[in-house]
Amino acid sequence: MMSAASPPVDRFDAAIVLGAMVRPNGSPSPALARRVAHGVRLAQQGRVDHLVMSGGAVRHPTPEAHVMRGLALAAGMAAERLHVEDASLNTIGNALLSRRLVEERGWRRLLVVTDACHMARSLYVFHRLGLAVRPAPAWPETGPGAEWYIAWLREALALPWTIIRVERLKFTRRHLY
Repeated sequence: MMSAASPPVDRFDAAIVLGAMVRPNGSPSPALARRVAHGVRLAQQGRVDHLVMSGGAVRHPTPEAHVMRGLALAAGMAAERLHVEDASLNTIGNALLSRRLVEERGWRRLLVVTDACHMARSLYVFHRLGLAVRPAPAWPETGPGAEWYIAWLREALALPWTIIRVERLKFTRRHLY
């Protein structure tokens, strides 16, 4: 019997963890570390069975997904629960390339993990490109500073351009969606 103190917990096949910057020395940026830590927490809590680390080599020769996998392994995740998509260069690529991986495995119940400020744009992209994901935002552990507010502003400015790019992509590749 379920009590008010123990609400049902949704369980998901996978969480797609979106990449972020890898520093020039190969270490993760705070955003990358925060996203991976949140994904690992969800897995350790039994909320997700698998983590898809999504991110290519954007500003560093090592793909973001490889750095992310290393962080997850160091945090105690089993290798067989980790999957790597290491070719995407942006949020649109994250969605398109993760979709392939997810469909190959037959996963249906999905979360997307990214920073809270990036979530609205990510949900738009993933939903429009055919992946029904639910949000699992990563928040900073300390109060938001100037960097956090700048990130929210950047996301607000990026959304219209992203909408144009996604809709153009859907129009030119109508047969895929």
